[in-house]
Amino acid sequence: MLKKNLLALFAATVLAACTTSPTGRSQLMVMPDAQIDQMGLQTFSAMKTEKAISRNPQFNKLAHCVASAITQQMGGKWEVVVFDDAAVNAFALPGNKIGVYTGLIKLVNGNQDQLAAVIGHEVGHVLAKHSNERASEQMLAKQGMALAQQTSWGQSPQVLGLLGLGAQYGILLPFSRTHESEADVIGQELMAKSGFDPRQSITLWEKMAQASQGQQPAEIMSTHPSDATRIGNLQQHMPQALAYYEQAQAAGKRPHCR
Repeated sequence: MLKKNLLALFAATVLAACTTSPTGRSQLMVMPDAQIDQMGLQTFSAMKTEKAISRNPQFNKLAHCVASAITQQMGGKWEVVVFDDAAVNAFALPGNKIGVYTGLIKLVNGNQDQLAAVIGHEVGHVLAKHSNERASEQMLAKQGMALAQQTSWGQSPQVLGLLGLGAQYGILLPFSRTHESEADVIGQELMAKSGFDPRQSITLWEKMAQASQGQQPAEIMSTHPSDATRIGNLQQHMPQALAYYEQAQAAGKRPHCR
């Protein structure tokens, strides 16, 4: 009886947590947004303490200008910090925080549109609440394994091992690749609506592919789509992005962040 009640509670939790992403994709979220935002704020605060912050005026001006144009599409106050780090990276966290690494700014060589492609992508993760979805997936995966252990067949070490593998490669990583592809589309639309040329998103990821020098895990074992998949996805959505770009240009949205 207890097992049936646990299963019913688990099923009810899953059904109650269903929501829809900005692209219309079904999502499962059980974590309170306020808790996820607080986690983002704590993480960002720790990074500002632990990592060197760039004082390069040109890098900071470019990053703040691009991020400001992108985030105007959502409103709210966003904090932007340029970290003095050679890694080709940027991120956005719940709680309206954006971090840009100097390695990325050097890679794009000051190109505002290419930097907008990355910042738009990272902000896309926040808009789609991917952090909440990922945390919820992990929580539900753990609950599922705990329920399996309540059954006789679930006591087998072999079965538990397969459940763990399935939770990683059958649930968590595929969702993560979905998150990345979804953030690409959202980011491409954001940059276009902000007046940045969405065609530069293709150039950006081509640069990323060259920078990786082929050192990339197989897509099925990776949390990121392959470069070819990513570029193909962006090309597929380019007509709509270009339409947004033309509308933005006509409305006078012409960022000058170079």
